Amino acid sequence: MPAELWRPSLDLALHRNRNHPGLRFVQLATVRTDHRPAIRTVVFRGFRDAPDRFLFTTDARSAKRHEIEANPHAAICWYFPETREQFRISGVIDLVGPSTPSPALREARSDVWSELSDAVRASFTWPTPGEPRGSEPLPAAEPPDASHPADDFCLMVLTANEVDHLEMQPDPHRRWVYRADDRGRWSGCEVNP
Repeated sequence: MPAELWRPSLDLALHRNRNHPGLRFVQLATVRTDHRPAIRTVVFRGFRDAPDRFLFTTDARSAKRHEIEANPHAAICWYFPETREQFRISGVIDLVGPSTPSPALREARSDVWSELSDAVRASFTWPTPGEPRGSEPLPAAEPPDASHPADDFCLMVLTANEVDHLEMQPDPHRRWVYRADDRGRWSGCEVNP
């Protein structure tokens, strides 16, 4: 069965929480190259091609990129405060840069780049993320052309293979777990919260 087992619940949560200012922020967990966990907040940029493919962005010079290249398994945690729901979504991340072989993925990268604000596009011209900062302020740069992604701009495509959905609004809480097999067929069931 397709991701339609769990995706309608996520779509409904997105709709019912649409006025919350933090709706697009999710926590992304990866594994550092020294095998320690790393977690940070990223911006959800939409879905791509399939209901189980989530889009995020990163700077190619960041530690996040190197972590994903070393171990593409990752998870996001998405909390919806209006409806008191949590989605924990695990999967594998594909990094999409300027030399990605797939024309469709390169097109998706360009599409997301063109939708970014000028300020976000300009951030890809800043000095290398995570490096020691000098005493000078960050340069005020003209934002790069919206039609040509910066070389350091990477699209991250998380393909989900497990979804854990917890509703904390009813008492008792309700929880469902869904998993995809190696062929992308989803199954799921309600579990104890």
